[in-house]
Amino acid sequence: MSRSAGHLIVDTLESAGIERVYAVPGESYLDVLDGLYDSSIDTVVCRQEGGAGFMALAESRLTGRPGVAMVTRGPGAANAMISIHTAWQDATAMVLFVGLVPLTDRSRESFQEFSLPEWFSSTAKRVITIDDEHRAGELTADALRIAAAGRPGPVVVGLPEDVLVRLTESPTPTLAEAAPPTPATAELESLIARIAAADRPAFVLGGDGWQSGCGAALAEFAASAGVPVYCDWRAYDAIPHSSPAWAGWLGYGRADAVAAGFAEADLLVFVGCTRSDVASDGYTIGFDAETVLVSLDPEAMQHAGRIDRHIAASPQSFTEALTRFDAAAARGGRTDERMRERAEVQSRFAAHRPDAEATGTAGAGVDLGVAFGILDERLGGEAILTYGAGNATIWGHRFIRHETPASLVGARNGAMGLAVPGAVAASLARPDRRAVAICGDGDFLMNGQEVATAFAHGAKPLIIVVDNGVYGTIVSHQENHYPGRPSGTRMVNPDFAAWMSAFDRSSSGAASASDPSSTDGGVASLTGHGERVETTEEFGPALDRALAADGPALIHVLIDPATMPPAANETA
Repeated sequence: MSRSAGHLIVDTLESAGIERVYAVPGESYLDVLDGLYDSSIDTVVCRQEGGAGFMALAESRLTGRPGVAMVTRGPGAANAMISIHTAWQDATAMVLFVGLVPLTDRSRESFQEFSLPEWFSSTAKRVITIDDEHRAGELTADALRIAAAGRPGPVVVGLPEDVLVRLTESPTPTLAEAAPPTPATAELESLIARIAAADRPAFVLGGDGWQSGCGAALAEFAASAGVPVYCDWRAYDAIPHSSPAWAGWLGYGRADAVAAGFAEADLLVFVGCTRSDVASDGYTIGFDAETVLVSLDPEAMQHAGRIDRHIAASPQSFTEALTRFDAAAARGGRTDERMRERAEVQSRFAAHRPDAEATGTAGAGVDLGVAFGILDERLGGEAILTYGAGNATIWGHRFIRHETPASLVGARNGAMGLAVPGAVAASLARPDRRAVAICGDGDFLMNGQEVATAFAHGAKPLIIVVDNGVYGTIVSHQENHYPGRPSGTRMVNPDFAAWMSAFDRSSSGAASASDPSSTDGGVASLTGHGERVETTEEFGPALDRALAADGPALIHVLIDPATMPPAANETA
């Protein structure tokens, strides 16, 4: 069968089980867009390339399949770079397709030309350019496989405009799924003996790969062995927080007492993550312990310090193998006392409480300690939370429980702007779950345009915008290093709640049903719901109305600029 290389790329993605691509259209890859016209793949038309990339990253983290984004050359690729850096440092599988100038125009500084490998080679697992139409399917399959193999990460694929329209009779390749290795019995017996011999062992779980719910089984094993379980930064949906082994998270905003417990461990078993900069408080704690690393990455990238044993396994294959053993064999002579102590520390830290007096802003704006306690009660540990970066996220991390896997998408590299597109993608990928974006005013306006994508495609995220009129994280650093000299951190914001009312899909000029490129697919009309909350008492009723809204909703929460997250040593 003869078809264009662009259509073969789409057929390969479809064969590999890709359900959505997140795209900002460009004339450089028109033939791929044409292939998507009658494909089963849903083309999610985004409003900026950074948002498209973040949506693909969120899709990957929630589903376990590589997320796919498509952008055009030059300026489009530049905008998408932030998502590639995030996927690289976060170790998340993603494939970015980038339209390129025709081969005949290459190296002539033609319109929007740039060097794909020189831009992306330092932050991608592989950079591929499809210069041969007959290999278009093969290289697309390679990109998906490489993105998911070993330490997951982004792969960038260049699509020269003229190659895409060339015809080929190459068949659609089959993407073979490689099963992760299962640890040998001897490896696990050795690990169990190490745990049994330790006085203060601890598991540290993180990274991607927990979508199956295997974290609950690992937490049950740990609890039976009397071992506390920590989670890495923004990976604390790996285990249910109701587990008696749950000891809290490491990284920004963690409790001082949680970090102290991690630092005191004499055996650390990292599963799916590493002893990184963030987890170790800037390479300062947790380095003296005997260390076992469970990872598919033979290079152990991002891991600092000793490794006494490296077990090649995924979180799921490791858990399935380990839990075949009797957890009692790993207990040794320990009681549950230390595990209970570690769990109680985190429980006190996460307990709902007012925090206005602790931040010195009593009576000014909304008390976020109360507000996020209410949000946690309403969500019940079942929602998908998405985060960008900034101080505003710390209340969510501290007070909102996670009881189900694949319920947290946050930029572990600290990138701003992920919360809104992440929540849109979460709502599309998991329409059966509530998707909630937690962001500050600065974070929201970095990719708030993707609210329009939600309306266009029927996504229904809830967005919480915490507005203090400043870049709060930077202000906190300035107060530490340059007290009384604020510089470059003030912002002026719109009324975000009023802004939502502009997105009434029934009258917003959405593309007609006769235009298939709109990808409407029969989506019903949606009306935006916005609430502006200026006092603590207003938050609960506003949240209830937002949760009841049949469409995208936003709560604009005003706080005093001086409000900072509650102290890390506050556990009672």
